Amino acid sequence: MKSDFLWVKVWNYIVSKSDFWLSALGSHVQLVLWASIIVIVLGVPIGIFISRHKKLRDPVLSVIGVLYTIPILGLFGFLIPLMGIGLKPALIALTIYGLLPVIRNSCVGIENVSPSVKEAALGMGANRTQLLFKVELPLAFPVIFAGIRTAIVMNFSVATYAVFIGAAGMGTIILVGMRTFNDGMLVAGTILLAVTTVLLDRLLGWLEKMVQRKYGMENLK
Repeated sequence: MKSDFLWVKVWNYIVSKSDFWLSALGSHVQLVLWASIIVIVLGVPIGIFISRHKKLRDPVLSVIGVLYTIPILGLFGFLIPLMGIGLKPALIALTIYGLLPVIRNSCVGIENVSPSVKEAALGMGANRTQLLFKVELPLAFPVIFAGIRTAIVMNFSVATYAVFIGAAGMGTIILVGMRTFNDGMLVAGTILLAVTTVLLDRLLGWLEKMVQRKYGMENLK
C-alpha cells in the first residue's frame, strides 16, 4: 500500500508540476547542448591534430584521460574558487568530461582511413585540405559521431550534478526532493531524468545508424 501511495504522489507531481519540471528539463538540455557544441568544436580538431602528430597523441590522450577520472564534485570544488558558481564552471566541467571520447574517436577515425585511399586522392591532385575534408573526414565520420554520441549521453547524466554549482537543470528537482523529504518529487525527478536520457541515447543511436548507412559502414561496429 505504501508503494502504491508513492506512485500516486509521483504521478501527481508529474501532472501538476509539469511547468516546473519542463522548465528544469529545458535548462538541462540547454546546458548539455552548449557543452556539446564546445566539445565538438574543440575535440574534433584536436583529434585530427594529434592524428597528424604521433608524438603528441599519447601525451594529449593521457592528460585528457586524467582530467576525465576526476570526480565531478571534486572538479567543481576546483573550479568554484577560480570562477565562482553558475553556468560558466558547469560548462567547463562538462566540456572536460566530454572531450576524451570525441578526441579519441576523431584521432582513431582519421588514423583508420586506408592509406591506399589517401594515396589515390593525392595522386589525383588533391591537396592536404581537400584530402581532409573530402576523403578523411567523410570516411572517419561514423567513428567520430560515435564519440560525440558517447559524450552527449554521458554529459546529459553528469549535468544533474550542476545543481551543486548553481546551474539549473534536472538535478534541481532531485535535490529539492531530497531536502524537503518529498518522495514523490524525488522519484519523479529520477524517473524523468532516466527516461529522457534513454530517449536521447536512442535518438542518437538512430542517427548513428543513419550515418553508418549513408557512408556504407554498417558493419564496422
